[in-house]
Amino acid sequence: MMTAGASRHDDAVFETRLPLGGRRQGKVRDVYALPPGADGQPRLLVVASDRVSAFDVVMPTPIPGKGRLLTEISSGWFAFLRSQGIIEDHLLSTDVPGDAELSAGDRAMLAGRTMTCRAAQVVPIECVARGYLAGSGWAEYRRSGTACGVRLPPGLRQCERLPEPIFTPATKAAEGHDENIDFARMCGLVGAALAERLRDLTLAVYRTAAERALARGLILADTKFEFGFALDAEGRPTDRLMLVDEVLTPDSSRYWPADGYAHGREQPSFDKQYLRDWLLAEEAAGRWDRTPPGPALPAEVVERTLAKYRDAARMLA
Repeated sequence: MMTAGASRHDDAVFETRLPLGGRRQGKVRDVYALPPGADGQPRLLVVASDRVSAFDVVMPTPIPGKGRLLTEISSGWFAFLRSQGIIEDHLLSTDVPGDAELSAGDRAMLAGRTMTCRAAQVVPIECVARGYLAGSGWAEYRRSGTACGVRLPPGLRQCERLPEPIFTPATKAAEGHDENIDFARMCGLVGAALAERLRDLTLAVYRTAAERALARGLILADTKFEFGFALDAEGRPTDRLMLVDEVLTPDSSRYWPADGYAHGREQPSFDKQYLRDWLLAEEAAGRWDRTPPGPALPAEVVERTLAKYRDAARMLA
């Protein structure tokens, strides 16, 4: 049944239209302003929809249940990282907020797909950690011996583990593609002291998460984080740096099964690679050119993509 606050596709939530202010929509998440918390600090409601994007285009067909799986994985990682004492995060609760004026239908739709979060001034940098040579890093390495501008030893093979994880920042694009940048440019954008702090935190979180993932049978090949400074009661940024957005889900991370891993070839992955491969075939056939709108997804693509998210959630639990 369709609620007043959501556009649904079968039993999936494609987008939400809640009676809350400050609505912003990203590729996957819808964000709303909530009343300040008991401490007077501003809060946000982050809703994970079932939208899926590839090649920076949101597909018209949702992946039913994907938003709940993303929320489950993120909240589990936030709790684990908090226990390690590396850095704070913005997550306050995954319950639908009781002080928000929402209908019973909207509350049922939101259950399992919301995060109530501290509001933050987000640092406009994607903080990427790479522990293996894959994806765009592998393509660049074959051309120039570098991955996102970082010089690497010669003779490495596809999907090979790097001698040490590397930090490869990117700018955050409001639309279109993020742009890989070198560390010097990042320093120019946000200042050397903050850039160094973000680099060190990114690599520390990556190493800790990769160890935990491996114990659960998964290789965390690479991932990206976002950071922000918590806002005070007047909405001004403080010096309290936090992990924000989502964390370590298949939308932002490349997971491979540890069983059967061997470098020198592409690895099976727990993400939307099956969707990307199908889209590449559509592109090769001249049926899509990577511009919006994306093509409608066949049921097989939806089911096989969802299965990868389910597997990741099960193994990371």
